[in-house]
Amino acid sequence: MNSTHTIEQSNNQAKARANVGTEISKVSIAAIAVSAGVIGCWATACLFAGTISSGGPSGLVNHLVKAIIG
Repeated sequence: MNSTHTIEQSNNQAKARANVGTEISKVSIAAIAVSAGVIGCWATACLFAGTISSGGPSGLVNHLVKAIIG
């Protein structure tokens, strides 16, 4: 009877360790996804701000070419 209890306890501990690893992976993936979303929103906001401040899409391209060529 005592050995059965020990085996069940070992199985439960192994399952708990596996669940912790799975949950850590889920949290990591969620954090990466949120970070990517924030970076994407920031990049879009910067693109719109650059377009507005340069006088439109053609001005943005013109300034980009000037920045690359020198």
